[in-house]
Amino acid sequence: MCAAAVLAGATTVEAVAEWAADAPAQVLKALGVRRHPLLLRRSPSRRCLVAVLSKIEGDALDRAVCAWLADRAALARTRAETDEGEIGPDLAAVAVDGKTLRGSKDADGHRVHLLSAIDHAQSHTLAQRDVGAKTNETGECCRLLAWLDLEGKVVTFDALHTVKAQATWLVETKRAHYVAIVKANQKNLYRQLKALPWAAIERGAHEAGRGHGREESRSIKVCGIDPAAGGLPFPGAVSAIKLHRRRKVKGKKETRETVYAVTTIDTHQATPAQTAGLVKGHWGIENKCHHVRDTTFREDASRLRTGTAPRAMASFRNLAIGALRLAGVTNLAKATRHNTPDANRPMPFIGMTT
Repeated sequence: MCAAAVLAGATTVEAVAEWAADAPAQVLKALGVRRHPLLLRRSPSRRCLVAVLSKIEGDALDRAVCAWLADRAALARTRAETDEGEIGPDLAAVAVDGKTLRGSKDADGHRVHLLSAIDHAQSHTLAQRDVGAKTNETGECCRLLAWLDLEGKVVTFDALHTVKAQATWLVETKRAHYVAIVKANQKNLYRQLKALPWAAIERGAHEAGRGHGREESRSIKVCGIDPAAGGLPFPGAVSAIKLHRRRKVKGKKETRETVYAVTTIDTHQATPAQTAGLVKGHWGIENKCHHVRDTTFREDASRLRTGTAPRAMASFRNLAIGALRLAGVTNLAKATRHNTPDANRPMPFIGMTT
């Protein structure tokens, strides 16, 4: 019921209860709401919903949601291959990043912080984990990815997760590739990357665009580092990346930024354009998931603070985003508005009919 209500635009537990109260009997029956002995049918109240969501096992709910989305994603890929013929080989990638639920708090008064893994291509959540106040994202990343099959896939992460122990685990245990952003937290590596002869290396790919009052361009250089010649001081890294970004917003000063990264992908395994796509695709976790949860589903405005309820509602938002995207929806805000007036409309997105 929560899944269907969130697909219809419900952003709070109160809104879920109100959606259910207005839903016709056949929808409630399809969702499993049993008949009341005296009333025709009675939907759960807000108090009942909060009581259930606050006691639910967060890890179990996330695994169920992510496994369901993975099945839908596999089906969508199969249909795409059938419709378009055999699809050429590509680098399957997973982005890892965290998000704080700014309006929600746990029992100890700390803000709820969730670490997520998102599929680059289909933009649905593969795994999610609550990062407790006594630890941080880095310590939870391996636990987040432990149950995922990452062999041959590329894991992308920002500088916070550029840690040697984590890279070693990905390469040796999960047999995965990675693209790791490097900043001053890895001083020796960062200094070595800056000192490479980038001026003598040709630009591998360039991308430019204009729209919404701004101009943007990105160029990338990739440099293979021979391990026999000393290599890079980071586990498994065989290529260095330099990404230069230029942005000009109308009426503001032009900004330029240079980003360095390392990867286990050899220059023969991916073109510079594909490597640039992996770096750019990592930021999709912010644009296609976290930003949508904040704007379309008003996650940061939520003041839910009872037990595991904040995390549970975040899981249902992930489910809604994934279900809509896997159904081919591009404008999620418009889709939720379309689902709002008729309680039957969200049902097909969760594989149900009335």
